[in-house]
Amino acid sequence: MGRNFRAARVFQTAAEATGIPLFPSGGSTGRKVGRANGAPPAWFKAVQMVQPSETLTRPYPIQHSPPDARGRRPRQLYKPTKIVFPEDELRQTFYRDHPWELARPMSLVELYGTDARYRDWSKGVRQPGMQLSGECVVQRQLWLMENQGLNKAQAYDKARREFYSLRQQEDIERRIAVEEARMVGGYFGKSLLQVGVELEDKQFEAWKYWATASIATRNAQAEGAVVVGASEEVEEEEEAVVAE
Repeated sequence: MGRNFRAARVFQTAAEATGIPLFPSGGSTGRKVGRANGAPPAWFKAVQMVQPSETLTRPYPIQHSPPDARGRRPRQLYKPTKIVFPEDELRQTFYRDHPWELARPMSLVELYGTDARYRDWSKGVRQPGMQLSGECVVQRQLWLMENQGLNKAQAYDKARREFYSLRQQEDIERRIAVEEARMVGGYFGKSLLQVGVELEDKQFEAWKYWATASIATRNAQAEGAVVVGASEEVEEEEEAVVAE
């Protein structure tokens, strides 16, 4: 793959497009090239004085992991390394243990893009203005590991205990709200258990219909085979009588 010098030739390209001489001192080298398409752009003088440059050497990317202690020959030296954050491993552990947390609706909208600066994880998992989710457990666990000297397992257990307590409070509040609404005539439709039972009954009826049809088909095939076998025996007896 060859070098790309277009960044270093911006001034020459603009001069050719506008018809401005590359060397305004005069002489044979001061002739105009290209067509005069109007006034030069606003950045033309600045680029003429300080032209852009391009690094002709391939820089060695910053390494985010320690080198291999086994002394193997390094491979793909100039390939950008994978950026790994401390929260990645903690987040993977939490969602592996709680896969159904991914099914909950989550808000990814931030007000100004700097909402994380206003979180104080020393006060617990619950943060004002932030929805309770697995990210709260991850950030709380990371804070405990960095500020209270707890190891990964201890911080994870403490953050999970706080998270479970808050989830139980949310479930109790939701259940009480539903009961209060039903007392004044509120209707919330069928519960998840009722919907599941109806789906099971529907599948059972479909299987029952299929099983009945299959049994009837097999019985009909068996009766047909018996009738065919009996007719063949009668024909053989008649042939024997005729032969005698």
